[in-house]
Amino acid sequence: MDLREKFIAHIDAENLFHPKDKLLIAVSGGVDSVVLCELCYQAGFDFVIAHCNFQLRGEESERDENFVKDLAKKYNKKLFVKKFDTKHYAEEHKVSIQVAARELRYDWFEEIVDGWQLTDDRQNNQQSTNNYILTAHHLNDSIETLLMNFFKGTGITGLHGILPKQEKIIRPLLFAKKEELKKFAEENNLKWVEDSSNESDKYSRNYLRHNLIPSLMEIYPNLTDNLANNIDRFKEIEILYHQSINQHKKNLVEKKGNEIHIPVLKLKKTVPVNTIIYEIIKDYNFSPQQVDEVVNLLDSESGKYIQSSTYRIIKNRNWIIIAPNDSEVAENIIIEGVGRLPLADRELNLQVFQTTNYKLQTENNIASLDAGKISFPLLLRKWKQGDYFYPLGMRKKKKLARFFIDNKLSKTDKEKIWVLESNKKITWIIGMRIDDRFKITPQTKNILNIEMRMH
Repeated sequence: MDLREKFIAHIDAENLFHPKDKLLIAVSGGVDSVVLCELCYQAGFDFVIAHCNFQLRGEESERDENFVKDLAKKYNKKLFVKKFDTKHYAEEHKVSIQVAARELRYDWFEEIVDGWQLTDDRQNNQQSTNNYILTAHHLNDSIETLLMNFFKGTGITGLHGILPKQEKIIRPLLFAKKEELKKFAEENNLKWVEDSSNESDKYSRNYLRHNLIPSLMEIYPNLTDNLANNIDRFKEIEILYHQSINQHKKNLVEKKGNEIHIPVLKLKKTVPVNTIIYEIIKDYNFSPQQVDEVVNLLDSESGKYIQSSTYRIIKNRNWIIIAPNDSEVAENIIIEGVGRLPLADRELNLQVFQTTNYKLQTENNIASLDAGKISFPLLLRKWKQGDYFYPLGMRKKKKLARFFIDNKLSKTDKEKIWVLESNKKITWIIGMRIDDRFKITPQTKNILNIEMRMH
């Protein structure tokens, strides 16, 4: 079976696309993308060509662009060309040149095929074919990706190499080795251009390609075939892995509004706990390095938390709660004793003083309470309808709803109010008023000073 026959058989076996689908082939001018064009042409597929000029190699970049223009004329195919200021993009977005080039090209490719989608919809009221982006990644590229992911520590997901199909992006040459592509190009008298940057070892992929893999092949001559077989095995292992992870998530995770609640005791009994924790928290921008912090959180006191750029993981009694950074943390937080309690946008600091060493505080953000009347643990929570307390200086109880009306609080102001409870009695409407039952008296020996600081 020659390469063209293998190419068609691979597309059918993997169900990558169909003869009526419209294909955008990303063509750099190198041998891989030139071979992909020729294979699609020989197989009779409907394709156009797109070329990115990243303007990184001076005259060589212009040479590549002109070569691809000639290639499009050879096949009589429509050509899309775009010049990018890649260095400026990389500096502006604070990413590497490689990342900048990848983001620029794929965003542009998707703009093109999305434009086709709109045109087809307007003309036919429904799309009769699919539009895909084809890249010329081959088996050697996939093996290099596997090794890079392995060394970087990306876990099992990184071991499947390059996927043949990801939404609109298809890599139909992953079945073929680089040497097979070159042999096909020579047999079909194809011309291509060489990218001088491919010879530089300053890029990690090139270092693997030029140094590590050849050295390994001296010890393991069948390295490419063995790793290719492993990629297929890893894909199947990954399927089983995610089936198991999803079952664990189903048993552990309870969704409450915009929060995720996980029972601590149940999580601690889960095996392997570190892997399960990572698979749960990674969706909330937590890193693998934070897994140990979550494990430590399981045995910490209530109120402790860690955070990512967008979420927090909070220990709340017998629960671990994952909540967005821009929302108030959990409905109930237990305070086991004195000390600092950091929250999302504020911090509570609880200290005990003897009356002889204490100067009475009058600021709204500080509560001075009789420590002898306080029973730990305290409960920090949002106020709710039906709550009442005895406002400082009053002998009668008052519902919080009426207290807020008397103080002319708006609806949004009321939504932000938290209260502190001791033994099911409200001791402090935080930032507003303490309860008269917990005030300091001449008989007070120790004072619990609670200070709230906003970040």
